[in-house]
Amino acid sequence: MRASSSSAGLRLAQAAVLAGVFALWHVLTVPGILPPFYFDDPHRASFFFGEPLKVLGRIWHWFVGGDIYRHLGVTLVETLLAFAIGTVLGIAVGIWLALAPLASAILDPYVKALNAMPRVILAPIFFVWFGLGIASKVALGVTLVFFIVFFNVYQGVREVSPVVLANARMLGASPRQLLRYVYLPSAMSWVFASLHNSVGLAFVGAVVGEYLGSAEGVGYLIHQAEGVFDINTVFAGILVLTAFALILDWIVTLVEKKLMVWQPRSGETERI
Repeated sequence: MRASSSSAGLRLAQAAVLAGVFALWHVLTVPGILPPFYFDDPHRASFFFGEPLKVLGRIWHWFVGGDIYRHLGVTLVETLLAFAIGTVLGIAVGIWLALAPLASAILDPYVKALNAMPRVILAPIFFVWFGLGIASKVALGVTLVFFIVFFNVYQGVREVSPVVLANARMLGASPRQLLRYVYLPSAMSWVFASLHNSVGLAFVGAVVGEYLGSAEGVGYLIHQAEGVFDINTVFAGILVLTAFALILDWIVTLVEKKLMVWQPRSGETERI
């Protein structure tokens, strides 16, 4: 009972913070509510920062009128494909290099060099290779997701307890059994920690690709709005993308709770 009331209070406080941010935004940008401090013309504040009521109205018009669904569907498909492919590749390569010290030593400088590269600059190259369709956006998203997952999995596998490994080998565990029952469970907490960051990066790859060259997608809508200085539509697109990124992160959290049932929760740890 106490936990549920505490959770409800936390949600209420979070909603109050969000409402406060929108109220402050409204007060600072609507002409005539406050005297101008930074701008000589009170209308310039709304030109640069938009107006929250108009932003929310634009979002409402998008979803009620159906204008957003095609563009949002394209962006979500690109994001989910980049997230799934980058995650699978990151897990596979991370486990391989963690269990192959020689290959890891040989490829270490190249992996670090690729990770240090600002991968957004690869977008024009992907446009040439894959065209302006979904494939180029997915490729860009994969390069952002892959390294986050890879380094977490690599570290998680390498930190397996030597005592656990020795006991498993002593009991006759095969390499496949070690991978399934020792290495993968050890890396799972690292994997899910990386997935929460990867969701946002997958969105970044999709939207940046759409922004640089596309005929559909939420990034395309934002780019078109910037071209005509429609700041309200820009903020509307940003809010829609943020909301769906949070939804995907919430789904990852649900999957994590389902698969990581053996991991004690914070409240359980405190009671112990």
